[in-house]
Formats: sequence, C-alpha cells, structure tokens
Amino acid sequence: MNNAERLLFLSVQLLTLNAGNAQKKEEIETISSELAALRRQMEEEHGAENDVPSFDNGCVDGFVKFTKKEISHMPIRFRKLFVLGGCTVRAYKRLSCIRGGKEVYNYELRCRSEGYNIYASSNNFERARKKFLEELRIAEEFGSEANAASNFHEFSTYYFETFRKRKVAAETLKNDLQRYNFYLKPAFGSLPLKRITPARCQKLLDDVAAQGKNKTVNELYSLMNVIFNSAIAHNYIATNPLAIVVKESYESEHGSALTKAEEKALLAGTAGTEYQRCFAVALYTGLRPNEYGTAKIEGKFIIAVNSKRKTKRIEYKRIPIIPMLRPYLEGGEELRFPCHKSMWKAIKNILPNHKLYDLRTTFYTRCHECGVADVARMEFVGHSLGKLGDAYTDLSDEFLLKEGAKIFYDLCDNVCDNSEE
Repeated sequence: MNNAERLLFLSVQLLTLNAGNAQKKEEIETISSELAALRRQMEEEHGAENDVPSFDNGCVDGFVKFTKKEISHMPIRFRKLFVLGGCTVRAYKRLSCIRGGKEVYNYELRCRSEGYNIYASSNNFERARKKFLEELRIAEEFGSEANAASNFHEFSTYYFETFRKRKVAAETLKNDLQRYNFYLKPAFGSLPLKRITPARCQKLLDDVAAQGKNKTVNELYSLMNVIFNSAIAHNYIATNPLAIVVKESYESEHGSALTKAEEKALLAGTAGTEYQRCFAVALYTGLRPNEYGTAKIEGKFIIAVNSKRKTKRIEYKRIPIIPMLRPYLEGGEELRFPCHKSMWKAIKNILPNHKLYDLRTTFYTRCHECGVADVARMEFVGHSLGKLGDAYTDLSDEFLLKEGAKIFYDLCDNVCDNSEE
C-alpha cells in the first residue's frame, strides 16, 4: 500500500470512528498521530507546504484535500473535523456530457459527519471547492438541519418544520401533514431527491385520480410543488419533476346556502338535542367549522379565533348575537360543539345535499339579503379588508351591533324584517 492509499485508508478509518464510535479515544488518537506523520512525510517528499498531491488536480473517486489556508477560513466547529480527518472530503468525478466533441465532467464534494450532510457540485473543480466552503458557512449559521436532507422524507420534514408551519394556518398544516403521511411518504419515502422522476410523480397522481379523488390530486400536486421548489432553492435538485406532469383539472365546489325552509327544518329536526344550539350558532355567526371550538360568548358578542390569519398574533373576530340566535343561547353561557364528524352526520340526516360549510354560506347570504353593510359583514365572517383597510379600520361595537340587528327574518318568508327588538 503506497502513501496515498494509506492516507485514504487512515482517513476513512478515522472518520468512521469519529462519527460512530466517539468512545474509542485511544484508537482515534493513535490513527490521528499516524495520519499526521504520514501527511508530513508526503509534504516533505513532494516539496509542498500546503498541498498533498493527488490525481486529476485533487479530485478522484476518493477524497479531496483542502489547503491549510482554506481550513483556516472554515467555521471553527469544522476546523477540528477536517484536521482530524486528514483535511479530506469525499469527492466524485462523473461524466456530465460531451460538448463540442469534448467530455465535460461534473465534480461532487460531500461530507457526512456529526449530523451534517454537506454537499456541493460543479462542472469546474475549483468552483465546486468554493461552493463546498460556502455550504460549510451556511451549516455553521443555520445548524446541521440546513444540510441534513439526503432523501425526500428528510428534506420534507425539514421543510415543514422550518418553513411551512410559519407560512400557513395551523389547520392547513395539519391537513398537509395528513396528505403527506398518507400519500407522499409511502410513495417517495427514502428516495434521494434526484431520483424522483416525472414518471414517478405522474404515476402517483394517476393512481389517486383513478379513485375519483380529483380534489386530492390537486392538493397533492400543490404540496409536492412547494416541496420540490424548496429543494431547488436549497440546491438539492436543479429542476422540478412536476414541470411536465399532467393533472386533471378540478373546480372546487362552493357551498350553497340553505333555503329558509331548509334552515327551519334543520333547527326543528334537532330540537331537544345538543345539535340544535350548535347549528344555530353556526347558522347565525358564519363561523368556519374549524373555528367552532374557539367560540365563546362575551357580552353581546360571539368571539372566535379567525383561523385564516397567518400572523403569529392570534386574531379574534366579533359577531353580534343577532335576534335570530338569541333564543337558542338561553340557559347556558358556555358553547360546546360535538366533533365535526358527528355534526356532519347530523346535518346529513336532515339535509342530505348540504354540508357544514353551507351554514357559513347561509349566514353570508342572509347578511346580503338583510342589507348589512359590507364592512360589517366582512368583520363578521373574518375576511380581510386589505392591508390598508385592516390598518385603518376599527369598527365600534355600537356599529357592529346595529348592523347585526338587521339580520332578523321569518323563516317562512323571503324578506327580512329589519325592525329591532
């Protein structure tokens, strides 16, 4: 075994021990000493102060040596690692393409140790070295998780924890994770990001579409798209595999308002049960189903968390207790809602063609029919007035109560009676 081969052998041994058997201190020190002596001998033999000679300008299917100067500019936590490891990093040289009759090679540099997975590549070896050093700086700044994604699942987990949960509402994140765990993780799991092809993505979406789940197809496509675009931004892949994937178009079905006869039937059909009060609150406040659990009575208002706000600060919306709702709140100040599945079954038993969200659509419709001011209606249902409107609009309780009092009508009639009680 010549000196170069011995250097690589000792480096591999030391890195393996350092990563997996940190307890073997004596063995690590022995190999480190032998490695340092061998490097000094090779430097003396070749007359180079900073560089150990290697094939192909320092890049072979083995290790690449960084100079002392380069190491001195590395983040402190990595200097010891590279000194102990003989100042080497795993390197690969692969044929990239043939351009103008000449072979063009791609150089890949990677280091996996102590939870880090640091990677850089380029068709120019020196550029790959510089990119690798930059990746070290990024890893120092953002921690090991910034370079810990070696496969689809690892990267997706990092994306959800670092970015997605800060961008979307909690309920949206919950639904995203459910779709991910049910569809995407089983399909791609431990596959390296670069091995996820358009064909694999197309097959997944086609299989889901074959089940008649076109809405789910669109949701999965959207989720995969943000994951792959994030992977591109992190330089793990160069292109998005969804670029040529075909998906079925899907038009979301908007809720339909209950007629007044259906509204009456729902309340009458649940009389004497816990559902009547819950359906009355949903009908006469316009709450989203995922907001039911946050609703509470506060004076003359129903207060609930606005689930569509993505800021860290929790925002509440105020809906007046309108004349239509008041009779159903007698006898208790606490609002308790059954689980969504139970409420869904209850409404289906009486109105098979409607769903929970239709109660919100009904309230929105009644606001229009009863002449509620647009700005008050948007406050009730939790819609934004736009950045400027939200910043400079602070509606008084008196105004909201006055507008809420307009929502009063006979369930057998089609015209609102705006007289206040």
